[in-house]
Amino acid sequence: MNTEEAERYYTEALDLHERHHGKIAVSVKVPMETKDDLSRAYTPGVAGVCRAIEKDPSLAYRYTLKGNSIAIISDGSAVLGLGNIGGVAAIPVMEGKAAIFREFAGIDAFPICFDRYFPDIIESIRHIAPVFGGINLEDIAAPRCFEIEEELQDLGIPVMHDDQHGTAITVLAALINACRVTGKEYEDLRVVISGAGAAGYAIARLLCCIGYRQGICRRVGAIIVCDRQGIIHRQRRGLYDNKYKFILADETNREGMAGTLTDAVEGADVFIGVSAPGLLSADMVRHMNDDPVIFALANPVPEILPDEARRGGARIVATGRSDLPNQINNALAFPGVFRGALDARAPRISDEMKVAAAHGLAGYLHAPSEEHLLPFVTDRGVARAVADVVMEAAENETGH
Repeated sequence: MNTEEAERYYTEALDLHERHHGKIAVSVKVPMETKDDLSRAYTPGVAGVCRAIEKDPSLAYRYTLKGNSIAIISDGSAVLGLGNIGGVAAIPVMEGKAAIFREFAGIDAFPICFDRYFPDIIESIRHIAPVFGGINLEDIAAPRCFEIEEELQDLGIPVMHDDQHGTAITVLAALINACRVTGKEYEDLRVVISGAGAAGYAIARLLCCIGYRQGICRRVGAIIVCDRQGIIHRQRRGLYDNKYKFILADETNREGMAGTLTDAVEGADVFIGVSAPGLLSADMVRHMNDDPVIFALANPVPEILPDEARRGGARIVATGRSDLPNQINNALAFPGVFRGALDARAPRISDEMKVAAAHGLAGYLHAPSEEHLLPFVTDRGVARAVADVVMEAAENETGH
């Protein structure tokens, strides 16, 4: 997308949001025309519903919006490519996500944006959780996003940080299909991940298949993760100051490689960028293995532009942008993942459910190609396909 096109979209978006005062609204599903309508929907009739739920709280899933509702929660500390813009400025993004949930998965979602670095966000989420069937954490900076998600896994409803797991699921699906296109074996891949924040951490752990049941997903051959200081390895100074980078060092880079991103990509089969613009060059791609796969997902400017990557010999190039071929977008994952979790009434989104989602998404395309690894985000069959496999995985875990 060039500067002129971007400015046009900015202007059109401002006009759209002003005309509609945002993108979502609350609608009423029952008649509200007569006195009897009001007596059934509100007082006195609603008291009977309240009494029933008081005796059996699980009936909230039958009698209220709980079973089909998601809270989209952000503090605005890591919004898209905009950074730490705060909760109020994050509302348009969260509204957009709510619209995607509604349009593609039939889920009622509502944005709840806290002030940036609000100290009691975990306890606040606990207090509002009763009305929702799931919690989607969004655009919260690392490492706080990890801590919030971990602390809320005991809520009894699915809690997922989409920037982590939605991205990781979609990347895994794209990688599965890249193997189908190139003929490479998943177990033989040497993968370099540039970026050790929310997305990089989750991608690395998903590709490692940590904690998965045997047979659900094969383990990728080798993974090297790089951050601003270079390759993450067990002997690196200061590693113990960051719990999550310590985990990455423990679970990846079995060879103990040290050095820079340039060193890491030499001989690699796959580059996955969730970091910053311009970090990968055509010359670095030339030093990768034959038929290299490049997922340059930094937004709005990727780690390397597709034309430059192809000059370096890349066989497959994908970005996070909708104006370029081969978009890898987490919107392909999160609607279906939450739809499946809600339908199964799963208490959490497990590793098995994430892997199932990735395979369901990859398998949705019967014949992926170099220019078309994944379905288009606007394909309305994707969410249902993902939901079905996620629901099956959840039910297999619970025995229902």
